[in-house]
Amino acid sequence: MSSIVPEALSKIKQLCVIGSGQMGIGIGLVAARYAKVQVQFIDNSQTQLETGIKFIGKCSLLDKDIAKERLTPLEKTEILNRFTTISDMKDIKSPDFVIEAVSENLNIKSSIFEQVSKLVPRECILASNTSSISITKLASFVPVPENFIGMHFMNPVPVMKLVEIIPGLQTSSETLNITKQFAQIMGKTVTVSVDSPGFIANRLLMPYINEAVIALQDGIASKEDIDTTMKLGTNVPMGPLTLADFIGLDTCLAIMNVLHSQLGDSKYRPAVLLQKYVDAGWLGKKSDFAKAYDKVSHKDNNTLNTICGAWWWLLKLVQRLFKKPKMTVRIGDQLLPNVPYKCGLRES
Repeated sequence: MSSIVPEALSKIKQLCVIGSGQMGIGIGLVAARYAKVQVQFIDNSQTQLETGIKFIGKCSLLDKDIAKERLTPLEKTEILNRFTTISDMKDIKSPDFVIEAVSENLNIKSSIFEQVSKLVPRECILASNTSSISITKLASFVPVPENFIGMHFMNPVPVMKLVEIIPGLQTSSETLNITKQFAQIMGKTVTVSVDSPGFIANRLLMPYINEAVIALQDGIASKEDIDTTMKLGTNVPMGPLTLADFIGLDTCLAIMNVLHSQLGDSKYRPAVLLQKYVDAGWLGKKSDFAKAYDKVSHKDNNTLNTICGAWWWLLKLVQRLFKKPKMTVRIGDQLLPNVPYKCGLRES
């Protein structure tokens, strides 16, 4: 590794995170805590910014670490003091490193990078948290593609240890080395993938989840039996339907669409049921943090069961902060009142 890399790393004092949703807030939290950098969140929604910062302040993970003497109250205060927020990108403050963490949509991401690349120093590294979109393609929207790279964090960021690093065709070796070291300073284990659709994790994971949704829609088994079989049969922490709810069904669908369109293989075609859930706004745990109901057998319109996802380490906080909105659901000729609104594939 060249001698310039440690010197460059020492200069990463200001991180800009674009997007203050689940991923953006998580990335900012681990960066402020472990890398001890100043973190500026950018989001065009002031409400979302306030919600994100409020969540960090109430984050049970920090309090648990205080209880276990891994963190002091003073250190928590210092972490919180490293955050600033802006809702107008023009107010960005000369960051050394930018991580974009917005919706998995090429048009949105490309527009953001076109804007931000004009406002940051030329030597600033620009990273995308994309889970499937081509890094080389995104790099084509910035003037210095050598400084562009993929940095795919896993959800939830404060808990999951992995970061996939994806260099594009023009990414310099220096940018790759700096990004790898920065991720390691944030307490993450790093893997490197070539710039191929889905990279490593989602190239393998999403078809697995998609097949589980197809098994549900085809009536092969109940949602409980699908998850129990895969959880106990393969010794994983949760089944594929629960995992889909943690990730977000819209994200799963977006990644499957990328895999299908980029690789051209019918085995990557998204499940019809997955598309229907997203069309209905039933995205899993991100859907208002509320539980909901839906049909366990999609060939039987008389059966309704609770299905949803929830971020396990947020559940107790969410139960205190949110009331579950209700709606009336029509199943055939039957109306079911007072059904908690919005859902996913499994109950939490």
